[in-house]
Amino acid sequence: MFGFLQADGHLSQQSRQRGRLTVEINARDVDLLRRFQTLTPYNSSITERTRSTNFAEIHTSATWTLCSLEARTKLNELGLPYGRKSKTIAPPCVDFPPNDYLRGVIDADGSVGFTKQGLPFISLTTQSTAIGAYLCSHAQSVTGAERTLKRNTRDGIYNLIYVGKAAQKLAVFLYYPGCLSLERKQTTAESIATWVPSPRKKPGPERIVWTAEKDKVLLSTSTVDDACAELGHSRNACRARLTKLLDGLVPLPA
Repeated sequence: MFGFLQADGHLSQQSRQRGRLTVEINARDVDLLRRFQTLTPYNSSITERTRSTNFAEIHTSATWTLCSLEARTKLNELGLPYGRKSKTIAPPCVDFPPNDYLRGVIDADGSVGFTKQGLPFISLTTQSTAIGAYLCSHAQSVTGAERTLKRNTRDGIYNLIYVGKAAQKLAVFLYYPGCLSLERKQTTAESIATWVPSPRKKPGPERIVWTAEKDKVLLSTSTVDDACAELGHSRNACRARLTKLLDGLVPLPA
């Protein structure tokens, strides 16, 4: 829950100790906000609104609002800053399960799914160096996959992605049965957990390195079949090479 709030929540304050915590997400995920509300021993509200955005003509969102000063103080002390926070958030300095915390961050700012080629993937987009480093460290210990933490040149954001077996191991680590998570990402993670890689394609024929000696055999034998038997290459390969020699596409041996 705290990882999700750090990534997708907003903590604001005003005069006379007033302020609020707000979390706005797509209305289809409102069940997660209801679970947050149930887990929080302070009065709070959930509202919905429909408006036009840059991405959709009609977009319905759900917002969870929590105004308690005591709750806001606790969240702030744990590491949820007031105001803009994208680059400054970091894992809290208390004991906590890494998989639960990272799942909250990925639920808010990450993606869980399959590529067009059918490969599973888990990714995270973040501006926080501390969060990016924390994911890289724990993902490497779980999957063995090492990632270099580097901001992209376009917008200065870290884009971390794990694909294939690494994503599968990470999904099992993060999305265990019965955990608190976005239902749609939990469902996708369960599909990733049962993913079986497609059989590898058979390797193609070994590349033939043609030498002057092999070319001489091709030109001196009476039939292509005789050349195949002597060289140990396929009939198609020998015929193709002989055609190139006779048509002048490759130089004749001295």
